[in-house]
Amino acid sequence: MKLIGSTTSPYVRKVRVVLAEKKLDFSFEQENVWVPETTIQQVNPLGKIPCLVMEDGSTLYDSRVIAEYLDTVSPVCKLLPPSGRERTEVKVWEALADGVLDAAILVFLERRERPPEQQSAKWIERQLGKVHAGLREMSARLGDSSYCVGTHYTLADVAAGCALGWLAFRFPDIAWRTDYPNLARLSDKLSERASFRDTVPFVA
Repeated sequence: MKLIGSTTSPYVRKVRVVLAEKKLDFSFEQENVWVPETTIQQVNPLGKIPCLVMEDGSTLYDSRVIAEYLDTVSPVCKLLPPSGRERTEVKVWEALADGVLDAAILVFLERRERPPEQQSAKWIERQLGKVHAGLREMSARLGDSSYCVGTHYTLADVAAGCALGWLAFRFPDIAWRTDYPNLARLSDKLSERASFRDTVPFVA
């Protein structure tokens, strides 16, 4: 398999963490989707990363789809319960963490791609409101638990850890570690795993 992505994308990181946890072999191809010469639409018509190219040349895209598929490929480190309420809770956590990222990335792009005089303060405020509301909900759901769902490591923890890691990378001014010590504790614990240590976001 070949994963197309970047070292800065939290969605790509989620898939890389899953691949590492599942101990699956893959090659990693860097792709900058923001440059004119990008070829990403040859494999993903939506022009997004991550994109997983299968052995037969078919492709999967969207990190949630890819992660769910990969969990079926190997019995090692099952990240999704087979069915029922617990599986739904894991998927809700993933949607929550990804939603925080969706809003934060819109702010990042607004600030990066538009000159200051064209930026919408109202738009930025609205998106940051989603980020902060999402973090509050993540903290409330986690409580004093060691893991996001149940008593063991799941895809919920992968998604949450990647979201928190990207906020630390791109939004150091958001004081989630101070405001939500339980999220900081979770993030620190996850950072001890090789899958997280080896995928810390950086600008290549």
